[in-house]
Amino acid sequence: MKQPNADSNNRLNTVGTPTDLQFLKLLQIHDSAFPIGSYTQSYGMETYIQEDLIRTKEDLIEFCTTFLYQNLVYGDAILIQEAYAAARNQDVVRLVELDQICGAIKLAKESRDASINLGKQFIRTVAPLVENLFFDEWKNRIQSNEVKGHYAISYGIYCAISEVDVHHAVLSYLFASVNGLVQNAVRAVPFGQNTGVQAVHALSKEVMEAASLVSTLTESELRNNALGIELASMKHEYLFSRLFIS
Repeated sequence: MKQPNADSNNRLNTVGTPTDLQFLKLLQIHDSAFPIGSYTQSYGMETYIQEDLIRTKEDLIEFCTTFLYQNLVYGDAILIQEAYAAARNQDVVRLVELDQICGAIKLAKESRDASINLGKQFIRTVAPLVENLFFDEWKNRIQSNEVKGHYAISYGIYCAISEVDVHHAVLSYLFASVNGLVQNAVRAVPFGQNTGVQAVHALSKEVMEAASLVSTLTESELRNNALGIELASMKHEYLFSRLFIS
């Protein structure tokens, strides 16, 4: 597994500290009650559960770690970083390109649809909270179907115009993603709440290391190696009973 190099450590030393208001904005949009529907997505985990492949806390942590490194780090996280930079430069052409790439690397239809649906709902939810002409232009492009509006891209734009540091934008996105998976696993499997708490605690260090790794990556390193998870997402459409959408 790729580890941060010396350059990335130097970069981390220069990461800005979010203001109280920026920190609270991140807490709000990643709260489990924030109504964008992330609690409805399992990203293939439900298939693993029904196939009896996730039975213990250790199984759950292994699934989340794989999803974190093989899906999020080399996918959404890099795209958030790139979208953040493009939004800071108000480069719409670049954002449109990133939105298309985001859809292209999501192999399973359910994962692709989840990314679009969460993105559109995210934009609708934060729109009344934002006064920014560039954000409005992106929102209008989504509403007129000029772009799909994938979640990672819209999230990167929102963090850029909110002047949240890109490192904390990526860090909080990764943490919220794995925390959401664990909470959904607690709902789908008879894990106790304490097991969920212990799993998130164990994953926190992985999230920190993953966010550091992302800061060393560029668009050229985008890939999707989570083939087992993508296949599970494809099989999810045909499960006899489903608690989640993906």
